[in-house]
Amino acid sequence: MMKRVVILVFLAFAALMQMQQVRAQGNNNVIDEVVWVVGDEAIYKSEVEDARIQAQMRGNRLNGDPYCIIPEELAIKKLFLNQADIDSIYATASEVNAQIDYAIQVLVSDLGSEEKVEELYQMSMAEIRNRMYDSMEDDIVSEKMQKEITKKVKATPAEVRRYFKDASPEIIPFVPTQVEVQIITRAPIIPQEEIDEVKAQLREYTERIQSGETQFSTLALLYSEDEGTARQGGEFGFFGKAEVVPEFAAVAFSLTDPTKVSKVVETEYGFHIIQLIEKRGDRLKVRHILRKPKIPQSAVDDCLVMLDSLANDIRTGKSTFDDAAFRLSADKDTRNNKGLMMFQPEPGATPVSRFEMQQLPQEVARVVNRMHVGEISDPFTMIDKSGKTVCAVVKLKTRTEGHKATIADDYQILQDQVLAEKSEEILKKWIEEKQRTTYVRITEGWNNCEFRYPGWVISK
Repeated sequence: MMKRVVILVFLAFAALMQMQQVRAQGNNNVIDEVVWVVGDEAIYKSEVEDARIQAQMRGNRLNGDPYCIIPEELAIKKLFLNQADIDSIYATASEVNAQIDYAIQVLVSDLGSEEKVEELYQMSMAEIRNRMYDSMEDDIVSEKMQKEITKKVKATPAEVRRYFKDASPEIIPFVPTQVEVQIITRAPIIPQEEIDEVKAQLREYTERIQSGETQFSTLALLYSEDEGTARQGGEFGFFGKAEVVPEFAAVAFSLTDPTKVSKVVETEYGFHIIQLIEKRGDRLKVRHILRKPKIPQSAVDDCLVMLDSLANDIRTGKSTFDDAAFRLSADKDTRNNKGLMMFQPEPGATPVSRFEMQQLPQEVARVVNRMHVGEISDPFTMIDKSGKTVCAVVKLKTRTEGHKATIADDYQILQDQVLAEKSEEILKKWIEEKQRTTYVRITEGWNNCEFRYPGWVISK
């Protein structure tokens, strides 16, 4: 696979940046400028600017003039998309949604929470997903086309050994410190009276809405604890069943009357009431109000004491971490795996258990960083993926210190590097051939560049 210039990471968010600019401009109608034409596809100045801003926002530096690098990468992508259209290569909705999930996870990890992502883009998560869809679909199709072009590339063990033997030291990749971590989590017990109070509040909101006393959107703005949608009067953009948690989807997709309010529904995020806005095929637009029962500090303290006792039982041999995780952990993602934490390096990839420190949840990484292999941590609190406070203990199962890759320990990494370089060369030749047969026009002022591929046909 051709090494992806960092700009491709940001293309999925270009529509979001464009929407921000449109909102900022208000009614100031500005005609966009076409800066490149590739075949019958235009590249607009706004696309280039959006990608440049994304790179800047996330602290990534492009190795050269962004107004040269970015449009060329967009042009290369259009070459792949054009060929994919000819070859009937496409992306399914499930593939696109999986990639969007991954991209959003990256954003949430970078910014700290879904609420901060929504605040940055001034949109709900559902609206962000909708804005990303077309750009992400193009990214997937482009990558599929590259894989099709390079599908016959192989790297034999002999080639990998020769590469490792002949490569200069600076070419051999450095493998960062990696750890395997087992985790047991427990949710503090929320008093029933707190749950009853939240449900009663939501039922009161429903009565006020149904009686005509106030509007759903007003109450969402005032009381909903989903900060992103609250600012929009509780409104989600259009979404499909697979894009929200099952409990929410089951109730939302059963609604037929926009004047009615749903029953109270419980999800991992808290308790909701929902109102239908519009149904379009298999996608819905709704508004909701989320309320979360308060967790008293006494419940958190009780949970920490319970986990502290459990950790001591494991340390003294009365129990094993594997067994305790299976029997007692509230973390459904790891419970059946003896508590072993896993993640997908990229959408569709096989989950792996070796984390680099920055790939772990921040609270876990902070604890693990000072642990020895086989050690059981003291209990601590963390925020789970649904935004709830949970208590946890972890065990450091393995640690592999950072090192230069070796054939014995890191054969797969070295083989991947050989494959990448061979694929890069094949794609380079393909792009150069495609340049010769594709109409390209570059606007004056955008053509004074040292392009990565100098064979673009430049017309004034």
